Amino acid sequence: MDAQYFLSIANQTMWVLALASAPILIPVLVSGLIVGMIQAATSINEATLSFVPKLIVVAVSILIFGSLILGLLSDFTISIFERIPDLVK
Repeated sequence: MDAQYFLSIANQTMWVLALASAPILIPVLVSGLIVGMIQAATSINEATLSFVPKLIVVAVSILIFGSLILGLLSDFTISIFERIPDLVK
């Protein structure tokens, strides 16, 4: 097999990974930034105060984007399995 073949699979894997994680990571990062700013302004340094909003944002993000992420990952997995005969040749 050609090295370019495996590099294209690795490139596609990284792209799918970024697309699958972004809908959850970006809202969590924004909520963490907002809660951190509020904690800095009020001098409240409670660990659960920053954890609970992030947990809620993750749950809401999974409810909203979960089916899209699952579809993306299943399509990628199917395409990987369809490439197996090319590796056997």
